[in-house]
Amino acid sequence: MRILVTGGAGYIGSHTCIELLGAGHDLVIVDSLVHGSPATITAIEAVSGRTVAFHVADIRDRRALRAIFAAAPVDAVFHFAALKAVGESVHDPLRYYDHNVGGTAVLARCAVEAGVGLFVFSSSASVYGVPRQTPVAEDVPLAPINPYGRSKATGEALFRDLQAARDDVRVALLRYFNPGGAHPSGRLGEDPGHEPENLLPTVARVAAGALPHVPILGDDWPTPDGTGVRDYVHVVDIARGHVAALEALLHPPAGDAAQPLTVNLGTGRGYSVLEIVAAFEAAVGHPIARERRPRRPGDVAACHAEVARARALLGWQAEFGLERICTDAWRWHRQQAGGVVA
Repeated sequence: MRILVTGGAGYIGSHTCIELLGAGHDLVIVDSLVHGSPATITAIEAVSGRTVAFHVADIRDRRALRAIFAAAPVDAVFHFAALKAVGESVHDPLRYYDHNVGGTAVLARCAVEAGVGLFVFSSSASVYGVPRQTPVAEDVPLAPINPYGRSKATGEALFRDLQAARDDVRVALLRYFNPGGAHPSGRLGEDPGHEPENLLPTVARVAAGALPHVPILGDDWPTPDGTGVRDYVHVVDIARGHVAALEALLHPPAGDAAQPLTVNLGTGRGYSVLEIVAAFEAAVGHPIARERRPRRPGDVAACHAEVARARALLGWQAEFGLERICTDAWRWHRQQAGGVVA
Protein backbone atom coordinates (compact mmCIF):
# COMPACT_ATOMS: atom_id res chain seq x y z
CA MET A 1 0.00 0.00 0.00
CA ARG A 2 0.96 3.65 -0.40
CA ILE A 3 0.60 5.36 2.98
CA LEU A 4 0.74 9.06 3.79
CA VAL A 5 2.32 9.65 7.21
CA THR A 6 1.92 13.07 8.80
CA GLY A 7 4.52 13.90 11.45
CA GLY A 8 6.78 11.20 10.04
CA ALA A 9 9.90 13.09 11.16
CA GLY A 10 8.73 12.95 14.78
CA TYR A 11 9.49 10.44 17.52
CA ILE A 12 6.70 7.88 17.16
CA GLY A 13 6.01 8.72 13.53
CA SER A 14 9.59 7.99 12.44
CA HIS A 15 9.69 4.64 14.21
CA THR A 16 6.36 3.71 12.64
CA CYS A 17 7.71 4.63 9.21
CA ILE A 18 10.50 2.09 9.66
CA GLU A 19 8.01 -0.64 10.60
CA LEU A 20 5.72 0.23 7.66
CA LEU A 21 8.64 0.14 5.22
CA GLY A 22 9.73 -3.18 6.68
CA ALA A 23 6.23 -4.51 6.05
CA GLY A 24 6.58 -3.63 2.36
CA HIS A 25 4.52 -0.44 2.18
CA ASP A 26 5.49 2.70 0.24
CA LEU A 27 5.48 5.99 2.14
CA VAL A 28 4.71 9.64 1.58
CA ILE A 29 5.92 11.57 4.63
CA VAL A 30 4.53 15.03 5.41
CA ASP A 31 6.13 17.06 8.19
CA SER A 32 6.40 20.77 8.89
CA LEU A 33 9.82 20.25 10.56
CA VAL A 34 8.81 22.59 13.38
CA HIS A 35 10.09 19.95 15.80
CA GLY A 36 11.58 17.41 13.39
CA SER A 37 14.66 17.38 11.18
CA PRO A 38 15.47 16.38 7.59
CA ALA A 39 18.15 14.16 9.12
CA THR A 40 15.33 12.01 10.52
CA ILE A 41 14.20 11.19 6.99
CA THR A 42 17.78 10.28 6.09
CA ALA A 43 17.93 7.98 9.12
CA ILE A 44 14.61 6.32 8.20
CA GLU A 45 15.94 5.54 4.74
CA ALA A 46 19.31 4.35 6.07
CA VAL A 47 17.81 2.02 8.69
CA SER A 48 15.10 0.62 6.39
CA GLY A 49 17.14 0.46 3.18
CA ARG A 50 14.17 2.08 1.42
CA THR A 51 13.49 5.50 -0.04
CA VAL A 52 10.46 7.63 0.81
CA ALA A 53 8.68 10.60 -0.74
CA PHE A 54 9.08 13.55 1.63
CA HIS A 55 7.20 16.87 1.65
CA VAL A 56 7.79 19.77 4.01
CA ALA A 57 4.24 21.00 4.65
CA ASP A 58 1.90 22.02 7.45
CA ILE A 59 -1.26 19.92 7.75
CA ARG A 60 -3.27 23.14 8.04
CA ASP A 61 -2.19 24.10 4.50
CA ARG A 62 -5.09 22.82 2.40
CA ARG A 63 -3.47 23.78 -0.90
CA ALA A 64 -0.25 21.91 -0.10
CA LEU A 65 -2.10 18.79 1.05
CA ARG A 66 -4.32 18.71 -2.03
CA ALA A 67 -1.24 18.87 -4.24
CA ILE A 68 0.40 16.01 -2.31
CA PHE A 69 -2.69 13.81 -2.57
CA ALA A 70 -2.99 14.64 -6.27
CA ALA A 71 0.63 13.72 -7.01
CA ALA A 72 0.07 9.98 -6.56
CA PRO A 73 -2.71 7.72 -5.22
CA VAL A 74 -2.75 7.19 -1.44
CA ASP A 75 -4.37 4.15 0.20
CA ALA A 76 -4.25 5.12 3.89
CA VAL A 77 -3.31 7.99 6.21
CA PHE A 78 -1.35 7.62 9.45
CA HIS A 79 -1.80 10.87 11.38
CA PHE A 80 0.90 11.73 13.95
CA ALA A 81 1.40 15.46 13.33
CA ALA A 82 0.48 17.35 16.51
CA LEU A 83 1.76 19.59 19.26
CA LYS A 84 2.20 17.51 22.40
CA ALA A 85 3.53 19.46 25.41
CA VAL A 86 0.91 19.43 28.16
CA GLY A 87 2.28 22.46 29.99
CA GLU A 88 2.52 24.50 26.81
CA SER A 89 -1.06 23.58 25.92
CA VAL A 90 -2.26 25.06 29.21
CA HIS A 91 -0.54 28.38 28.49
CA ASP A 92 -1.42 28.53 24.78
CA PRO A 93 -4.59 26.48 24.22
CA LEU A 94 -5.61 28.24 21.00
CA ARG A 95 -2.38 27.13 19.32
CA TYR A 96 -3.11 23.53 20.31
CA TYR A 97 -6.66 23.60 19.01
CA ASP A 98 -5.48 25.28 15.80
CA HIS A 99 -2.83 22.63 15.11
CA ASN A 100 -4.30 19.48 16.62
CA VAL A 101 -7.97 19.99 15.80
CA GLY A 102 -7.98 22.42 12.89
CA GLY A 103 -5.09 20.64 11.20
CA THR A 104 -6.76 17.27 11.64
CA ALA A 105 -9.97 18.57 10.05
CA VAL A 106 -8.08 19.93 7.03
CA LEU A 107 -6.17 16.66 6.63
CA ALA A 108 -9.29 14.52 6.87
CA ARG A 109 -11.16 16.63 4.32
CA CYS A 110 -8.29 16.55 1.83
CA ALA A 111 -7.88 12.80 2.28
CA VAL A 112 -11.58 12.07 1.77
CA GLU A 113 -11.67 14.34 -1.29
CA ALA A 114 -8.79 12.26 -2.68
CA GLY A 115 -10.70 9.02 -2.11
CA VAL A 116 -8.78 7.85 0.97
CA GLY A 117 -10.88 5.87 3.44
CA LEU A 118 -8.39 4.33 5.90
CA PHE A 119 -7.10 6.38 8.84
CA VAL A 120 -4.88 5.48 11.80
CA PHE A 121 -4.97 8.29 14.37
CA SER A 122 -2.29 8.89 16.97
CA SER A 123 -4.23 9.50 20.16
CA SER A 124 -3.14 9.38 23.79
CA ALA A 125 -4.03 8.04 27.21
CA SER A 126 -4.38 11.70 28.17
CA VAL A 127 -7.96 11.49 26.86
CA TYR A 128 -8.84 9.54 30.03
CA GLY A 129 -7.82 12.38 32.36
CA VAL A 130 -7.58 11.23 35.98
CA PRO A 131 -8.77 7.61 35.90
CA ARG A 132 -10.98 6.41 38.69
CA GLN A 133 -9.49 2.93 38.56
CA THR A 134 -6.62 1.07 36.98
CA PRO A 135 -6.08 -0.71 34.65
CA VAL A 136 -7.82 1.76 32.34
CA ALA A 137 -10.08 0.17 29.71
CA GLU A 138 -11.09 1.77 26.43
CA ASP A 139 -14.78 2.02 27.34
CA VAL A 140 -14.42 4.30 30.38
CA PRO A 141 -15.77 7.85 29.94
CA LEU A 142 -13.24 10.32 28.54
CA ALA A 143 -12.39 13.21 30.86
CA PRO A 144 -9.20 14.96 29.71
CA ILE A 145 -7.91 17.60 32.12
CA ASN A 146 -5.76 19.81 29.87
CA PRO A 147 -6.01 21.37 26.38
CA TYR A 148 -3.62 18.81 24.88
CA GLY A 149 -5.77 15.91 26.08
CA ARG A 150 -8.95 17.68 24.99
CA SER A 151 -7.48 18.30 21.54
CA LYS A 152 -6.78 14.57 21.19
CA ALA A 153 -10.26 13.66 22.41
CA THR A 154 -11.72 16.11 19.88
CA GLY A 155 -9.63 14.55 17.13
CA GLU A 156 -11.05 11.17 18.08
CA ALA A 157 -14.58 12.57 17.94
CA LEU A 158 -13.90 14.05 14.50
CA PHE A 159 -12.83 10.68 13.11
CA ARG A 160 -15.65 8.88 14.90
CA ASP A 161 -18.21 11.20 13.29
CA LEU A 162 -16.52 10.89 9.91
CA GLN A 163 -16.75 7.11 9.99
CA ALA A 164 -20.40 7.30 11.07
CA ALA A 165 -21.16 9.60 8.13
CA ARG A 166 -19.41 7.61 5.41
CA ASP A 167 -19.56 3.93 4.51
CA ASP A 168 -16.17 4.14 2.79
CA VAL A 169 -14.22 5.30 5.88
CA ARG A 170 -12.62 3.08 8.52
CA VAL A 171 -10.62 4.47 11.43
CA ALA A 172 -8.28 3.18 14.13
CA LEU A 173 -7.86 5.33 17.27
CA LEU A 174 -4.71 4.29 19.13
CA ARG A 175 -4.30 5.56 22.68
CA TYR A 176 -0.72 5.13 23.86
CA PHE A 177 0.37 5.36 27.42
CA ASN A 178 3.99 6.45 28.10
CA PRO A 179 6.29 5.84 25.13
CA GLY A 180 10.01 5.39 25.71
CA GLY A 181 13.16 3.86 24.33
CA ALA A 182 14.70 4.30 20.91
CA HIS A 183 15.38 2.37 17.74
CA PRO A 184 17.96 -0.40 18.43
CA SER A 185 20.15 0.97 15.64
CA GLY A 186 20.81 4.08 17.73
CA ARG A 187 19.89 6.25 14.73
CA LEU A 188 16.52 7.44 16.05
CA GLY A 189 15.42 8.48 19.53
CA GLU A 190 13.55 11.07 21.55
CA ASP A 191 14.78 14.51 22.50
CA PRO A 192 12.07 17.15 22.92
CA GLY A 193 14.54 19.96 22.19
CA HIS A 194 13.77 21.75 25.47
CA GLU A 195 13.57 20.83 29.13
CA PRO A 196 11.39 17.73 28.97
CA GLU A 197 8.11 17.34 30.81
CA ASN A 198 8.08 13.53 30.69
CA LEU A 199 10.03 11.26 33.01
CA LEU A 200 12.07 9.08 30.65
CA PRO A 201 13.76 11.85 28.64
CA THR A 202 14.35 13.71 31.92
CA VAL A 203 16.13 10.71 33.44
CA ALA A 204 18.20 10.28 30.29
CA ARG A 205 19.29 13.92 30.38
CA VAL A 206 20.26 13.70 34.04
CA ALA A 207 22.22 10.50 33.31
CA ALA A 208 24.05 12.34 30.51
CA GLY A 209 24.85 15.31 32.78
CA ALA A 210 22.59 17.76 30.94
CA LEU A 211 20.28 18.24 33.95
CA PRO A 212 21.22 18.19 37.66
CA HIS A 213 18.65 15.75 39.03
CA VAL A 214 15.42 13.84 38.42
CA PRO A 215 12.47 15.46 40.24
CA ILE A 216 10.54 12.93 42.34
CA LEU A 217 7.07 14.48 42.41
CA GLY A 218 5.72 13.04 45.64
CA ASP A 219 7.07 10.14 47.68
CA ASP A 220 3.94 9.57 49.76
CA TRP A 221 1.64 8.00 47.16
CA PRO A 222 -0.19 4.77 48.15
CA THR A 223 2.19 2.65 46.06
CA PRO A 224 4.87 0.10 47.10
CA ASP A 225 7.69 2.68 47.18
CA GLY A 226 5.61 5.86 47.58
CA THR A 227 6.25 7.19 44.06
CA GLY A 228 3.83 7.39 41.15
CA VAL A 229 3.34 4.33 38.94
CA ARG A 230 2.85 4.54 35.15
CA ASP A 231 2.70 2.23 32.14
CA TYR A 232 5.82 2.65 29.95
CA VAL A 233 5.84 1.06 26.51
CA HIS A 234 8.71 0.81 24.03
CA VAL A 235 8.38 3.07 20.98
CA VAL A 236 9.12 0.14 18.66
CA ASP A 237 6.23 -1.78 20.22
CA ILE A 238 3.98 1.25 19.64
CA ALA A 239 5.13 1.45 16.03
CA ARG A 240 4.33 -2.22 15.48
CA GLY A 241 0.91 -1.64 17.01
CA HIS A 242 0.18 0.82 14.18
CA VAL A 243 1.05 -1.77 11.55
CA ALA A 244 -1.23 -4.26 13.32
CA ALA A 245 -4.02 -1.65 13.36
CA LEU A 246 -3.78 -1.22 9.60
CA GLU A 247 -4.13 -4.97 9.11
CA ALA A 248 -7.15 -4.98 11.43
CA LEU A 249 -8.79 -2.20 9.41
CA LEU A 250 -8.25 -4.15 6.22
CA HIS A 251 -9.83 -7.29 7.73
CA PRO A 252 -12.42 -6.14 10.29
CA PRO A 253 -14.31 -8.81 12.26
CA ALA A 254 -17.93 -9.28 11.21
CA GLY A 255 -20.16 -6.69 12.82
CA ASP A 256 -17.27 -4.50 14.04
CA ALA A 257 -16.79 -2.26 11.00
CA ALA A 258 -19.40 0.33 12.04
CA GLN A 259 -17.35 1.73 14.93
CA PRO A 260 -13.75 2.98 14.96
CA LEU A 261 -11.17 0.50 16.19
CA THR A 262 -10.29 2.04 19.57
CA VAL A 263 -7.35 0.41 21.34
CA ASN A 264 -4.90 1.12 24.17
CA LEU A 265 -1.22 0.56 23.44
CA GLY A 266 0.51 -0.22 26.72
CA THR A 267 2.18 -3.07 28.57
CA GLY A 268 -0.61 -3.72 31.07
CA ARG A 269 1.63 -3.09 34.08
CA GLY A 270 3.10 -0.09 35.82
CA TYR A 271 6.56 0.99 36.93
CA SER A 272 7.23 3.51 39.68
CA VAL A 273 9.42 6.56 39.30
CA LEU A 274 12.09 4.95 41.49
CA GLU A 275 11.96 1.76 39.40
CA ILE A 276 12.53 3.83 36.26
CA VAL A 277 15.52 5.60 37.82
CA ALA A 278 16.99 2.30 39.06
CA ALA A 279 16.59 0.69 35.63
CA PHE A 280 18.34 3.64 34.00
CA GLU A 281 21.12 3.45 36.56
CA ALA A 282 21.64 -0.19 35.57
CA ALA A 283 21.75 0.81 31.90
CA VAL A 284 24.27 3.63 32.37
CA GLY A 285 26.36 2.03 35.11
CA HIS A 286 26.37 4.94 37.55
CA PRO A 287 24.01 6.59 40.07
CA ILE A 288 21.49 9.18 38.90
CA ALA A 289 20.79 12.18 41.12
CA ARG A 290 17.25 12.77 42.24
CA GLU A 291 15.39 15.45 44.21
CA ARG A 292 12.16 14.92 46.09
CA ARG A 293 9.46 17.51 45.48
CA PRO A 294 5.76 17.91 46.38
CA ARG A 295 3.09 16.16 44.37
CA ARG A 296 2.04 17.77 41.11
CA PRO A 297 -1.64 18.85 40.85
CA GLY A 298 -3.68 16.46 38.70
CA ASP A 299 -1.38 13.47 39.17
CA VAL A 300 -2.67 10.11 40.36
CA ALA A 301 -0.96 7.36 42.32
CA ALA A 302 -1.02 4.71 39.62
CA CYS A 303 -2.21 4.26 36.06
CA HIS A 304 -1.68 1.49 33.56
CA ALA A 305 -3.49 0.19 30.49
CA GLU A 306 -6.00 -2.58 30.08
CA VAL A 307 -4.53 -4.39 27.07
CA ALA A 308 -6.98 -7.25 26.44
CA ARG A 309 -8.58 -5.43 23.50
CA ALA A 310 -5.21 -4.92 21.78
CA ARG A 311 -4.52 -8.64 22.02
CA ALA A 312 -7.99 -9.60 20.83
CA LEU A 313 -8.46 -7.10 17.99
CA LEU A 314 -4.91 -6.46 16.82
CA GLY A 315 -3.13 -9.64 17.84
CA TRP A 316 -0.63 -7.24 19.43
CA GLN A 317 1.11 -7.07 22.77
CA ALA A 318 4.21 -5.25 23.95
CA GLU A 319 7.36 -7.31 23.51
CA PHE A 320 9.96 -5.14 25.26
CA GLY A 321 10.15 -4.37 28.97
CA LEU A 322 11.65 -1.62 31.08
CA GLU A 323 15.25 -2.86 30.80
CA ARG A 324 15.12 -2.71 27.00
CA ILE A 325 13.46 0.73 27.06
CA CYS A 326 16.29 2.13 29.17
CA THR A 327 19.08 0.32 27.31
CA ASP A 328 17.90 1.52 23.90
CA ALA A 329 17.26 5.08 25.12
CA TRP A 330 20.74 5.28 26.63
CA ARG A 331 22.38 3.88 23.48
CA TRP A 332 20.76 6.65 21.48
CA HIS A 333 21.82 9.33 23.96
CA ARG A 334 25.42 8.05 23.88
CA GLN A 335 25.38 8.23 20.10
CA GLN A 336 23.50 11.51 19.92
CA ALA A 337 26.36 13.36 18.28
CA GLY A 338 25.86 11.12 15.25
CA GLY A 339 22.20 10.33 15.83
CA VAL A 340 18.98 12.18 15.12
CA VAL A 341 16.93 14.38 17.41
CA ALA A 342 13.35 13.39 16.56
